Order: sequence, then structure tokens, then C-alpha cells
Amino acid sequence: MTGAERRQQLLDVARKLFAEKGFDGTSIEEIAHRANVSKPVVYEHFGGKEGIYAVVVDREMQSLLDRMVSTLYGGHPRAMLEQAAGALLSYVEESHDGFRILVRDSPVASVSGTFSTLLNDIAMQVEHILAQQFDARGYDDKLAPLYAQALVGMVALTGQWWLDARRPKRDEVAAHLVNLAWNGLSHLEHKPKLRLN
Repeated sequence: MTGAERRQQLLDVARKLFAEKGFDGTSIEEIAHRANVSKPVVYEHFGGKEGIYAVVVDREMQSLLDRMVSTLYGGHPRAMLEQAAGALLSYVEESHDGFRILVRDSPVASVSGTFSTLLNDIAMQVEHILAQQFDARGYDDKLAPLYAQALVGMVALTGQWWLDARRPKRDEVAAHLVNLAWNGLSHLEHKPKLRLN
């Protein structure tokens, strides 16, 4: 195995363990054992558990951020909302281990930590879009940060819940999120559907 292949193998093993047991429940010994290498090999590549955890978290954060930010450009605001909700729920569905790592040690409600930091980054992107939309429609664009946090938080908390619930199906969850965000409680549709599908 090349050095790069070994490094990737260790990351894959560590990612699985961090998802199953969290940072505190995972040891270098277990990572090495599952990868069928000695502990010094793990230390050589990452310097320790903190190092390998940091790489795993950085990769997951970048993957989710890329998915979310790519949905926030162009198109009607409702379409962007549908795409953003779908992107987060797709990430949860396709990369549940990664999402579990991000939320396990950094709940949405905390002020610091990996997942809350990521959500703040996404909210800042949403804030700029909302400010433009508010300004174009005659609303006070100074309220854009509040609405951005509310929208991102609503989708993120629902994603955390759906990680384990897995019902209803992804597109139905996304449709209900968009229904609430777009129509508000006073104008909820009885059977919402995504318009993009």
C-alpha cells in the first residue's frame, strides 16, 4: 500500500469509528487494530487522535459546505430553498456517518464547535441572498441575518432528527420544510410537493 493509500485507509477506518463511538469513545489502538497496522503508523500519518479527527471533520465540513453553497446561487428564492433543503438531506442520507460525526460533539444549539461553525458559514451565505431579496421587495434588509439563522437552523435541526427517524422520505421532508419556510404556518399546504421534481 502506498503512503497515500494507507492514509486514506486510516481516514476511512477512523471516520467509521468516530461515527459509531464519537471522539472520546474512539482510541488510536482501535483505529490501528481495525486498519491492521501498528499504532506508530497512525501517529506517523496524523500525530495522534486529534490529528486524524481534525482531518475527518474538515473533510466532512467541506463536503457539506460545498453541497449547500452550490445550491444558493441563481434562480427563484423558493427554488434555492428547495435545493438547499434537498442538499442537506441528501448529505444526511448519503453520508450519514459524516453527518453523525459533525453533530455528535457539536450540537446545533452550541455557540462553538464544528457543526455550529459550519451552520454559521452557511447562514452568512444565505444572509447575503436574503438581504438582496428583502431589499428588492421593500423589506428591511437588516433583518436578513435573523431570517438566515432561522432558515438554516430549521433545516439543520430537521436534518439531525431525520438522521435517525428516516421517515418520511427525503423529498417529502424537504417539501414540508419548504412548505413551512415559504408559506408560514398560516398558509401551509395540506400536501406539499417539491416543484423542482
